[in-house]
Amino acid sequence: MSILFNILVFLHVVGAAMIVGYWIATLRQPTVHPRQRDGAFLQLLTGIAMMGIFPLLPDADPNYFKLGVKFAIGVAVAVLAVIGSRKVKNGEPVSTGLAHGVGGLALVNIAIATLWH
Repeated sequence: MSILFNILVFLHVVGAAMIVGYWIATLRQPTVHPRQRDGAFLQLLTGIAMMGIFPLLPDADPNYFKLGVKFAIGVAVAVLAVIGSRKVKNGEPVSTGLAHGVGGLALVNIAIATLWH
């Protein structure tokens, strides 16, 4: 079970890298890249799977409040990423706030994951 959990953690980090990486790459001309949307969905799916497996791990002591906060932020990132990617697909401009909301909230989620014990 721990191998599966570690694979999910790896994919979760890849999703975060997709979101934050594209955000940093487009800081001068903020936009939302479709891969940020994919990264947000990857994070949501792997996060939900990890929440289901976590209690089955030996010596697990899940902080469900922290996981709930991370989930809520993850949903917000995904919604913003979908809105932004649809705007890009339709040739509409993406507001700076929307673009920074996707990357910034993903960065906040990473901070929560690593700093909140």
